[in-house]
Amino acid sequence: MAPILAAARATGEEAARSGSVRRVPDAATERGATQRALRRRLDALTFGLFTVALGTNIPTPLLLVYRRTLGLSDADLTAVFGCYAIGLIAALTVAGAASDRFGRRALVLPFAVLAGLVSLLFLPAVDHLPLLYAGRLLQGVVSGVVFSVANAWLQELAGPDGQQSAATRGAVSTSLGFAIAPAMSGLLAQYGPAPTTLPYLVHVAVLAVGLGALLTVPETVEVRRAGRLMTLGLPPEARRPFWAVLAPTAVGVFAFPAVAATLLPLLVVPDGVGVAYAGLVGGLALGASAVAARVGRRAERGAAPLGMALGAVGVGLAVVAIATGSQPLLVPASVLMGACGGLCLTAGLTLTARLAPPHTRGAMNSAFYAFAYVGFGAPLLLAWLGSLAGGVAAMAAFAAVPAGLSGWLWLELRTRRRG
Repeated sequence: MAPILAAARATGEEAARSGSVRRVPDAATERGATQRALRRRLDALTFGLFTVALGTNIPTPLLLVYRRTLGLSDADLTAVFGCYAIGLIAALTVAGAASDRFGRRALVLPFAVLAGLVSLLFLPAVDHLPLLYAGRLLQGVVSGVVFSVANAWLQELAGPDGQQSAATRGAVSTSLGFAIAPAMSGLLAQYGPAPTTLPYLVHVAVLAVGLGALLTVPETVEVRRAGRLMTLGLPPEARRPFWAVLAPTAVGVFAFPAVAATLLPLLVVPDGVGVAYAGLVGGLALGASAVAARVGRRAERGAAPLGMALGAVGVGLAVVAIATGSQPLLVPASVLMGACGGLCLTAGLTLTARLAPPHTRGAMNSAFYAFAYVGFGAPLLLAWLGSLAGGVAAMAAFAAVPAGLSGWLWLELRTRRRG
């Protein structure tokens, strides 16, 4: 027996020296590996969301080119954004509930592919107005599906302890995509070849990488629930806070950045703004939105009223810029209006994650985004009001919206904290 034990001991020592003995990982090592894997998946989903968001604002500075080639009026240009809002809101009425039933991957992946196809659809739109409208309508559909469902996917992937971080990821990635797109598109169109082709091809290339990242993210919906697809998914216990806080907050998410990025350059110097300048102004507004979305995480409860207050100041500066024709004032006005959107987006997504039961999270996100994306109709509404009363009067009336909502949200949130 002794020789056998000695031989076994010698064999074990030799194996240990050669590294062939498997060591059982301790709990800390396993937790670290799990956290790294989760982080990689969150990063992949965040990047995929960014690449889809990047495509939505590629056409923004190019509208100046389309106006020249197609002979469009300013009202025609803002109507293009109305098409986007129609497609988006229509998609939001079904996207969240459909993803609660069929899963997040089942919706995000095919609609991310559609985002690339829509970018290719814009290539011949420079000579065909119906294709321009169709492209923006389909971009709205893609956005309505991907933004609402991907944010629910992020929140579920992050788990109960990562809700605020997931909301920030969704807000920042979306805002960065919105911000980079017009600046990139404007610069490529102004100084590169094929101004109405190259920006879209660059987006398709970036999106291909994003699709590869999305394929690595697992499904998070384990129990598929049957139910109505045409729903904005407001659980009874969430209806009061939704209408009192979330809906007013949602108004600020895209209305003010959209006006700053699309309408202000046309109103201040309608015949003298280059494509690159228009793109950079839009990029400033939407870049400020991305930064504010990140900062808003630190001022969670006060983010919404603060955002609306900044929006009111920004619109006030825009009134002065329109009245005086001051191009320099476009910069602070756009930055403040963009910051309004970022703060409201982070505040809204964080509160949505808290209010929504897991089986209705996708639908609840859709409800929030439905109200947020109504804001994309703001440039169209202001252009119409401007045609009746003038740009200064229309923008001055618009300033009352964030001013009033800032006060309302501050009082409502203060009351809820005390309650």
